Amino acid sequence: MSVARWIGVDWGTTHLRAAVIGAEGEVLADLSSGAGMGQLSPETFEPALLQLIEPFLGDHQRPTPVIACGMVGSRQGWREAPYRSVPCAPVDPVALVSAPVTDPRLTVHIVPGLSQTAPADVMRGEETQIAGLLAARPNWDGVLCLPGTHTKWVQVSAGEVVSFRTFMTGELFALLGAHSVLRHGIASAGWQEEAFAAAVTETLARPERLAADLFGLRAAGLLHGLDGETARARLSGLLIGAELAAARPYWLGQDVLVIGAEEVSGAYRAALALQGVTAGTVPGRDAVLAGLAIVAAGFLKGSTV
Repeated sequence: MSVARWIGVDWGTTHLRAAVIGAEGEVLADLSSGAGMGQLSPETFEPALLQLIEPFLGDHQRPTPVIACGMVGSRQGWREAPYRSVPCAPVDPVALVSAPVTDPRLTVHIVPGLSQTAPADVMRGEETQIAGLLAARPNWDGVLCLPGTHTKWVQVSAGEVVSFRTFMTGELFALLGAHSVLRHGIASAGWQEEAFAAAVTETLARPERLAADLFGLRAAGLLHGLDGETARARLSGLLIGAELAAARPYWLGQDVLVIGAEEVSGAYRAALALQGVTAGTVPGRDAVLAGLAIVAAGFLKGSTV
């Protein structure tokens, strides 16, 4: 088993992902577990991490640096990494926060998230993806959409995050589909592209009708036999349409890139295309690893590890 030069960790609320990086910058292993921040207490972060990465650690004379981003640095995480205020570069290796460890074979350093004073907003993890995108496109200016449980719309200029807004669209979709009255008619999988497109267009035109249109999914199932897959696509379209209506200042007339997994990124690209916006896509996992590599390079340059 090869020993890591450093290990990059993306630690979210529900998952822990680690990329083991070798001496020449190669990825030795891509690891994951279900040990997300949401189920851990401060004293259980180190054991959860060791369970995943221990085979790749060296000895105590040369501890392996772990560079971590995401909710691991939240107030409920391993150790809180204070936010950096925008406008600023997405990451700064000097601002890393050390997490306490007992195993001498590793050190852990957490990437701070970003904050915005007005309107109040925060991000953790996305800043590392943004850094990875800018490493590949250093002169790119425009708007990034990072869809997920909490979707971010981010204005980037001159290598800095200028402003951003967060939308709870993904979380609302999950809550409404599984825990509201709509759960009786929403399929857990499947899609209907035309229903999605129609719902996006309707809500963009009349976002004030969202609450009524949501209940309309339940009524249409009872009265007109609306099937679960169509209802699922329509629910997504209604919510994303409302988001696009509110985020219009970000995407209207702008160069837009979507960073994320293909399934959710595809829905946002399709919704934007209905408004004449052709958005490119960057895989989220690639972006976060590239961002962690930027941080690691700066950290290792100034360390004796």
